[in-house]
Amino acid sequence: MAQHTIINGIDYGPLAPLVGTWCGDSGMDIAPEPGGDEHNPYYETITFEATGSVTNAESQQLAILRYHQLVTRKSNDEVFHDQVGFWLWDAAGGTVTETFTIPRGVAVVATGSAAPVAQGEEVVLSVAADADAGIAQSPFMQEQARTTGFTHTLTVRGDKLTYQQTTLLDIYGRRGYAHSDENALSRVE
Repeated sequence: MAQHTIINGIDYGPLAPLVGTWCGDSGMDIAPEPGGDEHNPYYETITFEATGSVTNAESQQLAILRYHQLVTRKSNDEVFHDQVGFWLWDAAGGTVTETFTIPRGVAVVATGSAAPVAQGEEVVLSVAADADAGIAQSPFMQEQARTTGFTHTLTVRGDKLTYQQTTLLDIYGRRGYAHSDENALSRVE
């Protein structure tokens, strides 16, 4: 499938190849438990929609993708992660931003870079956030499961998407625990 950066007259730059619905069933979540690590194989669906553009402070123009990620454990077919957010492209600044919230009382704004878009070539989006610039959380989460860092790298090649994500947590008496998720998905529509 050929990728174009212009959708409905808006330049989505490196975000354009994400548009659509993606499914993957080879996910692995490595999460903290009081006595060690928990390994959760999962499957998921992520839908990215081109939703337009916005101007900030009359000088920054952003193209916006809205997304919804629904993650289900293979062991019991129960949803254990439901995330909504946006990917933003600032063509003038050459930056991408991912913003999202999860229903645990955590919101993240992560910024980064994107590899140039060329038809048929790989697109790599990479963002990061830390506790000083981009992570807001409820008082409970700050005390019990504080998020101190976040990195996320997506790679798109045609109708294949892979990602690696690491969330640094202070939890269960451990500082800087690297909670990781990764999966390979295919575009289904």
